[in-house]
Amino acid sequence: MAPSQNKYADFEGLRERAMALRREGLSRRQIRDRLHVDNNDILNRLLEGEPPPDWTKRPNAKDDMRDRARELRLQGWTYDRIQVELGCSKSSISLWVRDLPKPERRKRTREEASAIARRGWEATLRAREESRQQTRRQAATEMGKLTDRELFVVGVALYWAEGCKSKPYSRRERVSFVNSDPDVISLFMDWLRLLGVDPASVRFAVQIHESADVTGAESYWARHVGVSTADLMKTTLKRHNPRTNRKNTSESYRGCLRIDVRDGAELYRRIEGWWYGIVGAALRTDLQNRT
Repeated sequence: MAPSQNKYADFEGLRERAMALRREGLSRRQIRDRLHVDNNDILNRLLEGEPPPDWTKRPNAKDDMRDRARELRLQGWTYDRIQVELGCSKSSISLWVRDLPKPERRKRTREEASAIARRGWEATLRAREESRQQTRRQAATEMGKLTDRELFVVGVALYWAEGCKSKPYSRRERVSFVNSDPDVISLFMDWLRLLGVDPASVRFAVQIHESADVTGAESYWARHVGVSTADLMKTTLKRHNPRTNRKNTSESYRGCLRIDVRDGAELYRRIEGWWYGIVGAALRTDLQNRT
């Protein structure tokens, strides 16, 4: 008899010792090391019928989900349906239900297949949106507090991207800024306050499609910038074109707000100078980094 076989010749005696150690509360690893049993199949046979001690049973946060998966599998659900229902991976489902009989497969109707695909896609979109929002929240925390200098530079760049600019063929040195994003409007107003612009020189006007809720938009923007609707300048209405396929037709559509600074020619020239100063500084920094 080979040494490996002789080691387990007295199987019943070895089993009695293994069972006794199990009842004392030893784990499988402890019993294996104590009896020098290095074969898992043999160890399984030695401990067959003897439950593990309570202390070796670790709590699992997915126990409820596993039980639900097994319940659904017994009802004949496929892995795809269980995955959509519970939002867990197929690999986990396979581990939880692999000892259960496979449900009898039947051919899905087109409606059933479409519904399953739609729910799966909706689950994917939810996961993507959560990932997107997590990235945004993380990025927002990285910004911290803006210094006055940083707000100044941001405001100059924001105006040069979105504000009215003078052209060689159309000299219009005036400060006029239009945007539909309330947060951008708030940032621009903070920038004007940083520059010390007199609030009495600031004027507001709504620009919106004539088919939208004009009155509601006027009330919203007046409230947003802290003035009354009577203080708004005349609203600019964009004529409705039935052939245009507009996307901004929801209740949240409020058009744009235009912000004008009266007698702003001097301020405009300074903004233009600040912008080209930023460009020049950036070019010099880039040149220094290259050399």
